[in-house]
Amino acid sequence: MNSSEQNSLDRRYMAAAIRLSRSHQGLTGTNPSVATLIVDNEGVIVGRGVTAIGGRPHAETQALAEAGDRARGATAYVTLEPCAHHGKTPPCADALVTAGVSRVVSAANDPDDRVAGKGYAILRNGGIEVVTGVLAAESADYLAGYLIRSSKKRPEVTLKLALSADGYIGRHGTGQIAITGPVARAQVHLMRAESDAILVGIGTALADDPVLTCRLPGLENRSPVRIVLDSQLRLPLDSKLVQSAGSVPVWIAASAQADAAKRQALVAAGCRILATETDCGATALPELLDDLAAQGIATLMVEGGASVASALLQDGLVDRIALFRGPLSIGSEGGLAVPELSSHIARDFTLSRDDRFGDDQYSEYIRPV
Repeated sequence: MNSSEQNSLDRRYMAAAIRLSRSHQGLTGTNPSVATLIVDNEGVIVGRGVTAIGGRPHAETQALAEAGDRARGATAYVTLEPCAHHGKTPPCADALVTAGVSRVVSAANDPDDRVAGKGYAILRNGGIEVVTGVLAAESADYLAGYLIRSSKKRPEVTLKLALSADGYIGRHGTGQIAITGPVARAQVHLMRAESDAILVGIGTALADDPVLTCRLPGLENRSPVRIVLDSQLRLPLDSKLVQSAGSVPVWIAASAQADAAKRQALVAAGCRILATETDCGATALPELLDDLAAQGIATLMVEGGASVASALLQDGLVDRIALFRGPLSIGSEGGLAVPELSSHIARDFTLSRDDRFGDDQYSEYIRPV
């Protein structure tokens, strides 16, 4: 087999591994959802593994256990550099060496200081051929939350926006407006299921009284943590968020000077209060994101409103924009917009996906690393 044929084969198996890794996205706690395939010399997949729900065991050890003796002399396809540190389990790089794997093909490098090339070094010192960077961009897309949290010490931030045909996200004083159709809304619920947390500003929470859970049949138990920016604790005790805090976590980012009695009442209702720094009365977003990452939040989807979206864009804290465009117009009178959204996209982001969900156009933009 020549090098071109081998590269094509490596890409095919890695694409399969990346698809497998997505199956546990949002379910692996603070660990990334990684996948491993063990392929023998006949091209047969003899072992499969994906990071278990909760984060352990890791993908490599599961794939090796399934492959057994057939792992000797085989090729392992891993979507992330194998771990090299002793934690609750031994290093996966050591497990691959012990199993007698002859070749490891990796997609993304691990920026964690405990790994960061050390996994590859263990493999090479063990006599294993190592190939890196195969479908690296595709793997990094699914691992973005982990990679950004490891390198930037904050979550990956996805800004989800629904725009009317004339470019508005809503209308002042009318509450929630249905801009997109049911197919697009189902996609948003899937995005929620794959996120660690959802964030909205208090303006959106008061105007729309959202519940912010995943309501797709079969995925209801994958609703993420719901976070409200509410420096003065204005969230009503009878809101849908507070009333459902006992079943799906609600975190409220509030000033330390906020009303003590309201704080106590919200805590009694099941909410968690995050004491946050403020900047001119508003939540200091960089510091909040640092705190969220320290608490294990790797993927954060922001669902509103206009002022929160603008602040995150201006601070350079958005990594991905998920932009839905509906077919109907709202009208300029009272229309709510995100100032300079187009200029931010043109200057800071690259189009990565164009799609349709029912009657709605979908565009996804990513900030180049």
